[in-house]
Amino acid sequence: MVRRSALDRILQELLQIRYRLDDIEAVIADWNPRPLEISESELFSLPDHLRKTYLTVMSKGACSAKEVSNISGRCRAMESNYLNQLVRMGWLTKRRDSKTIRFCLISKDVLKEHPQQS
Repeated sequence: MVRRSALDRILQELLQIRYRLDDIEAVIADWNPRPLEISESELFSLPDHLRKTYLTVMSKGACSAKEVSNISGRCRAMESNYLNQLVRMGWLTKRRDSKTIRFCLISKDVLKEHPQQS
């Protein structure tokens, strides 16, 4: 049998963890890094279909594949594929927002942390 005082301590620890997580989530939600400035020549190096997807994310900000497909008129699965290609190529980043994956422009801060391999 577990004593009541032990359960109270566990409850207090869990509440403290929850409050810390709430603080961390609030800090992360307010974080808005500056997007990387891309030259026109670099932008034109992308194939047309990927450029259209990239420009959609660039104009809308952080968005899901469904939101991009609503703007581009292409199916969600195709846009999801294109967005993931852009992530692999280093043009976009992705993050999970509850059940939704959101894609956004890569920032200068991310590039400094993870320089590209030549």
